Amino acid sequence: MKITKLKTYLVPPRWLFLKIETDEGVYGWGEPVLEGHARTLAAKIAELEPLLVGQDPMCIEDIWQSLYRRGCYRGGPVLMSAISGIDMALWDIKGKAYGQPIFQLLGGPVRTKVRSYRWIGGDRPSNLIAGANELLAAGFDAVKFNICEELQFLDTYRKVDKILKQLSDLRGAVGDKMDLAFDFHGRVHYPMARVLLKELECLRPLFVEDAVVSQQIDAMASLSQATSIPLCIGERLHSRYDFKQVFEKRAAAVINPDVAHTGGISEMVRIGHMAEAYDVALAPHCPLGPIALAASLQVDAVCYNAFIQEQSLGIHYNAGGDLNDYLLPDSRFKVVDGFLPIPQKPGLGIELDEDVIARRAAIGHDWAAPLWRHEDGSVADW
Repeated sequence: MKITKLKTYLVPPRWLFLKIETDEGVYGWGEPVLEGHARTLAAKIAELEPLLVGQDPMCIEDIWQSLYRRGCYRGGPVLMSAISGIDMALWDIKGKAYGQPIFQLLGGPVRTKVRSYRWIGGDRPSNLIAGANELLAAGFDAVKFNICEELQFLDTYRKVDKILKQLSDLRGAVGDKMDLAFDFHGRVHYPMARVLLKELECLRPLFVEDAVVSQQIDAMASLSQATSIPLCIGERLHSRYDFKQVFEKRAAAVINPDVAHTGGISEMVRIGHMAEAYDVALAPHCPLGPIALAASLQVDAVCYNAFIQEQSLGIHYNAGGDLNDYLLPDSRFKVVDGFLPIPQKPGLGIELDEDVIARRAAIGHDWAAPLWRHEDGSVADW
């Protein structure tokens, strides 16, 4: 079997799909997207296509290493997101060729379903109680959201009190029926993160994500020592080499690598097993499309320390297209009693509706992250 073609589809709301075709008619799907840089990733896939055409798609590890190690420059969000989509598609091909779900080719499953959570509240947190109650009614028992708007390096206790009141009201509304994951989104700097973590301990969050930006591993390690709240990092790290210092410095109790940004299924499984050796939990990040979620579920199936899976069904970013819009009815995602079943069909376990993909690709998208500014006019972290 040989790879014959790579084709990308820029589809709403902010995704990029990849189809890899072979000379035997078997094909696979991947999601090589970087939010706000989808056209950049489409160009990167086109750049890599000549290196892949004619290759045996079954040689996944050799292809992964050749894409990663070829040339001087390794890692980073663009290259690793491109490798991610290619890796997903190759595993999809291999699973289909052998008539098995990917997890069976990776040693077999340790679970048949995984607990799931969804995002509420938007970029600036609002209507949190209504959003949480909606998810409770839908069977979820965990939720994640931004805890604040813009914050300066050192901000006022007036803002701290506002944050604490909003989150306390939410905790009072849902009681112990729902676990709450707090996302600082990298918009909180170290001085304010120390203050907020102390103030928020009483609300017993499931974890705090990106308490500081991912480049501040030393600061994250210091914060981890100062709080009882499990800290989570990973969506902006792109390989096992990035995670190495997280583990060695005990900077987090939870990691949330994104299968679309960290080298695909192959690297995610390596990172997950690496985390297990440090007694660190795995909670894969996935606010993206259906292919990325299907790939995440294959990882959840084989990583013992995976305990919860993010997914984006119905979130605020998905105006103009949701995950199940792109799937044939029999393979659409459905949360059951707060859990996502692991797909059991060959490959990624999903079947995409190529007619819908073609129509939506004709529309495309130009999604970009917003530009925020503080009151003094300086750029704020989004």
